[in-house]
Amino acid sequence: MLNRVILIGRLTRDPELRYTPAGVAVTQFTLAVDRPFSSNQGQREADFIPVVTWRQLAETCANYLRKGRLAAVEGRIQVRNYDNNEGRRVYVTEVIADNVRFLESPNSGNREDGSGMGGSSGGGSSSGGGNRGSYGGGREQQDPFQDDGRPIDISDDDLPF
Repeated sequence: MLNRVILIGRLTRDPELRYTPAGVAVTQFTLAVDRPFSSNQGQREADFIPVVTWRQLAETCANYLRKGRLAAVEGRIQVRNYDNNEGRRVYVTEVIADNVRFLESPNSGNREDGSGMGGSSGGGSSSGGGNRGSYGGGREQQDPFQDDGRPIDISDDDLPF
């Protein structure tokens, strides 16, 4: 059996960072994901997917993701339920993310106030593992593809074709 999801969308608001009574970090945010078709009126529609991250990934997302930023989320779908104050059972479907990639540079001008922010650059990722470009797992690595403002010099000898 397989329960795996990959989403690319924009955050609808800044992530909410909280801590469990045991001190474990958990972050919640909603990702707006465009549908691949238009409505009868020609409007593009979107789905709003709730995402939950845990531990180091939660803290990294809370520090570097902001409303409107483009992000890719990898994880699994989880359905949980609880009884509300009226005694009715409420079902919640959400994505439990184990990898989040920041798809825009912090200084790409997408923030409403126009200010940049530190942290991940475009193409950076956050996960519990230690893969290249990872900002999770307790160690931060320099992104080799970060835009430092200089042109990239590539000759024909560098190309494989």
